[in-house]
Amino acid sequence: MFRGLAADRDELPGLLEHVQAHAAALLKAVGEREVVPPPPSPLPAPAALPAGGAGARAALEEFARRWEPRLSSSAGPRYLGFVTGGVTPAALVGDWLTGAWDQNSNSSLDGAGQELERETLGWLRELFGLSGEHHGTFVSGATMSNTVGLAVAREWLGERLGVSPAEDGTGPLGRVRVLSGSPHSSVAKALSMLGLGRRALVRVPLLPGREAVDPAALEAALREADGPCVVVANAGTVNTVDFDDLPAIAALRERYGFWLHVDAAFGAFAALSPEHAHLVAGLDLADSLCVDLHKWLNVPYDSAVQFTRRRDLQAAVFQNSAAYLGPLGDTPDTVHLTPENSHRLRALAAWFTLYAYGRDGHREIVERCVACARALGEAIEELPGLRLLAPVRLNVVCFTLAGDPTADRLAELAGRLSREVFVTPTVYDGVPALRAAFSNWRTTDADVRRIVTALRDAPR
Repeated sequence: MFRGLAADRDELPGLLEHVQAHAAALLKAVGEREVVPPPPSPLPAPAALPAGGAGARAALEEFARRWEPRLSSSAGPRYLGFVTGGVTPAALVGDWLTGAWDQNSNSSLDGAGQELERETLGWLRELFGLSGEHHGTFVSGATMSNTVGLAVAREWLGERLGVSPAEDGTGPLGRVRVLSGSPHSSVAKALSMLGLGRRALVRVPLLPGREAVDPAALEAALREADGPCVVVANAGTVNTVDFDDLPAIAALRERYGFWLHVDAAFGAFAALSPEHAHLVAGLDLADSLCVDLHKWLNVPYDSAVQFTRRRDLQAAVFQNSAAYLGPLGDTPDTVHLTPENSHRLRALAAWFTLYAYGRDGHREIVERCVACARALGEAIEELPGLRLLAPVRLNVVCFTLAGDPTADRLAELAGRLSREVFVTPTVYDGVPALRAAFSNWRTTDADVRRIVTALRDAPR
């Protein structure tokens, strides 16, 4: 065995204690670090690959010297870009053990990991108010979750025509129409990968002043469509966390016979809050469903789930025939349900945080994030030079400059704020804007006060 590898093996207990102390110090200070440190100028040249190797302790020292000062504090309480959760203590424990056990639990030939995943999926199903008719799998993120759901929808389209796109290709389907009001960008990306094409996506008019689809306009589009369609509904849009009327859309399905895919990447967590659960009424009516976990469940990247009522069609798409894999069977192994033949035991971090904090703990995280978003929205309405672009419906605040809101001026403002708070640019109803998304378990009203102070002090 290579001498450096053998030395680290023999020193592993002490090495892990050293890393634990290093990580603990980092997380203790994460709330006070610059949220997005400015990049060095000029950027340093990449280092050469060591020939002999210096050992794990030296690697940690080099990482801490060269790379840690440049990393964003995305695990911290004022990183409000995208929809980025942190990592709860229990999820971190689960993630460390995931690496230690190093499971590839895709086959029933080594089945304990799959059983743990199924137990975790059952808990998540209960959390989101889904029935037992929904079967789930873990995937890497919302993009892959949407892709899997739309792949199942593609197979359903073929079933309606008596063909199998998984076996025969997409040619027999002809032109496919995927109707949506405010589709996430990952939907078009998925259609590209699935051979249906980005042009299959047809945007349907929205309700006035909303990001929610107009059900009457959707019905008109369905009436005009030639052949079976897929409808992608939203349970929480990116800019304003708007929700489509899922029961109304499901009622249209009874008349027009389409596949209903619901993108609930983070909006599904509204189900945890009694005040907001009505927003996801009808979520269980979906034929397929996307939920991201490294957002509001606060587990490490990468982790998401997808659910569908038609696991048989899912297995028809992703089945993998090889002598060393388990059989397809009535309960397909995970290897037959996603594009991946291999994946880490993503479920373990989710299992840990759900077991550790339960429904009540995760409800508190959701409700606190919503309260923080409301407080920031109310403050922005009072700050000179800023204005809200939409009501704060859940956990995202969409705002802009009161005068001359150009993309350049907003980028400059975001840059000035970035050491204290990170927000991301967007465009809402044609107006350049910024969005602050609250989904980190660490964020409190004290962080909101710091953000408001930064906004007040930032020159326009």
